[in-house]
Amino acid sequence: MSKILNDTILKAYNGENTDYIPGWFMRQAGRSQPEYRELKKKYSLFEITHQPELCAYVTRLPVENYGVDAAILYKDIMTPLPAMGVDVEIKGGIGPVIHNPIRKFSDVEKLGELNPSSDIPYVLDTIRLLTKEQLEVPLIGFSGAPFTLASYMIEGGPSKNYSKTKALMYREPETWFALMDKLADMIITYVDAQVEAGVKAIQIFDSWVGSLNAADYRVFIKPVMTRIFSELRKHNVPLILFGVGARHLLLEWNDLPVDVIGLDWRTSISEAREMGVTKVVQGNLDPTILLTEWETIEKRTKGILDEGMQHGRYVFNLGHGVTPDIQPATLKKLTAFIHSYTTR
Repeated sequence: MSKILNDTILKAYNGENTDYIPGWFMRQAGRSQPEYRELKKKYSLFEITHQPELCAYVTRLPVENYGVDAAILYKDIMTPLPAMGVDVEIKGGIGPVIHNPIRKFSDVEKLGELNPSSDIPYVLDTIRLLTKEQLEVPLIGFSGAPFTLASYMIEGGPSKNYSKTKALMYREPETWFALMDKLADMIITYVDAQVEAGVKAIQIFDSWVGSLNAADYRVFIKPVMTRIFSELRKHNVPLILFGVGARHLLLEWNDLPVDVIGLDWRTSISEAREMGVTKVVQGNLDPTILLTEWETIEKRTKGILDEGMQHGRYVFNLGHGVTPDIQPATLKKLTAFIHSYTTR
């Protein structure tokens, strides 16, 4: 098995001092990379993720091209859902579309269980290929969180206001909590398999949970998140939680048994610390800044890095994912700048 030669990011996730601030970019694999676009002319996302050699190539490409301090597994948060009986299709320009949405308690009862070795062997083979042979930086695995997965399963696809999801939550709490338990079981099983295959950190994406207020979060979401993270602590790998528009939930997250809180661009590192966030934080340059001239990118990045160095316990990232129109050369230059500017 190859040894991780650069474990800087794992030390930072564990709250240790490092020689420089490490970083990676959400959605760094695919999207804006010309090599990926060439592949997409021949293969769908589904086909790429089901071929370990191809998926490993896409996953490691940003490490080779940008010099980032971690790889994140190339896959979709929908990956484990078909095994549970969810009829999901990834439609270009739309995203995940669910053809058998959850409407009532009996729909939840029909959901099956995930058996990673038989249901998603290609994911585990990709992880093993990367961690045993190809990567010299840690591989981050991930899963969607219960609320975010449930929002797709109930709405039938992406939503702007999550009205069906929240209505079911308020109207039928028994159905809601049954769904949360089913998804929690799946997530724990899924992450267990990823860690056993070789990933060195886990990020849980609760991308859309910011649509709930803090009081509802405490009732309907926090118990299941506490259970998931408590179970995953047995692996002794860094656990990261990220969501969008969730400033009002940061202190709730700080209570959870997580190691790292991902910030979007709406909340600065200083603001999070002043609010009482004590965990390691990750973030949080607005991705759209990367569409401007270098002078602006450097100035904005310096501001974030200065706050990160001032407060400590920090890993650089974007406030959300790389968009397809961001130039790879910009990401490479940004990584080099982060490393050089923060080298102690």
